[in-house]
Amino acid sequence: MGTVGYLLDTHTFLWAVRESGKLSDRARKALDNVDAPRFVSAVSIYEIANKHRIGKLPGYAYVAENCLDILHTFGADELPISTRHAHFAGKFDWKHRDPFDRLLAAQAFTDDLTLITNDPAFETLPWIKLLW
Repeated sequence: MGTVGYLLDTHTFLWAVRESGKLSDRARKALDNVDAPRFVSAVSIYEIANKHRIGKLPGYAYVAENCLDILHTFGADELPISTRHAHFAGKFDWKHRDPFDRLLAAQAFTDDLTLITNDPAFETLPWIKLLW
């Protein structure tokens, strides 16, 4: 049995690098495990930059401007968005319409990663492994 890999939801990445007290004990423990692969999706980097640009992430200017350096310092790998991810995200049946969340769900499923999130919307997807 291989090591569990983790995909960080956007808020999880933000909190891990700026407000770790907001993380659950289980999330913090998982993120502290240096042997477990940790990934941040390209869609999360886009979401951070876009939301900062439109004023929805006040106080996160440094993270928005330096997220790639922070990502690597944090010890996570980038997870690009593939055509397989995009296709699955566009076609699976889920009432939740947020395109960022749809792509994260597709990536977690297709790449067999555990999604670290406290967003209850993902709980309606029984085929995704969640941790919080």
